[in-house]
Amino acid sequence: MKRVLMLLPLAIFLVVAVFLYRGLFLDPTELPSALIGKPFPAFELPAVEGDRQVRREDLLGKPALVNVWATWCPTCKAEHAMLNRLAEQGVVIHGINYKDENAKAQQWLKDFLDPYQLNVSDPDGKLGLDLGVYGAPETFLIDKNGIIRHKYVGAIDERVWREQLAALYQELVDE
Repeated sequence: MKRVLMLLPLAIFLVVAVFLYRGLFLDPTELPSALIGKPFPAFELPAVEGDRQVRREDLLGKPALVNVWATWCPTCKAEHAMLNRLAEQGVVIHGINYKDENAKAQQWLKDFLDPYQLNVSDPDGKLGLDLGVYGAPETFLIDKNGIIRHKYVGAIDERVWREQLAALYQELVDE
């Protein structure tokens, strides 16, 4: 009995060490989403610019990237030029301005250009909560019917677009 009690701390340590070691090889940008394969959540929120309300139905019709962004997010600023290039190439991008002040978002879009075909103001983060957003930036790839096909956490840059998202987007365009 004494021997078992003496080995118990070693056994606990080994179990914890295995889990920690496994964690070293996980990709932090691949956070699982329970929404993959499910419809984009229903919402009705004001647009960042203009006097209109945007709803889930407004996102339908074409495959699109839905980018969660904020002016307080330095990584969003780093990503923004790439989103502008993608929009110039014809990629449909919608924005969700997450937990931000609308006036700041409007100024940001004037200063850094606007890649978004639709841009939703989510000042309380309710839509972000429904999407399971951890922070900004996060990007969802939706098909023409509004089904979430992929989620990417972090900034989209040339490598991420080329290696992970471009083929998925093109596949949805070709459907």
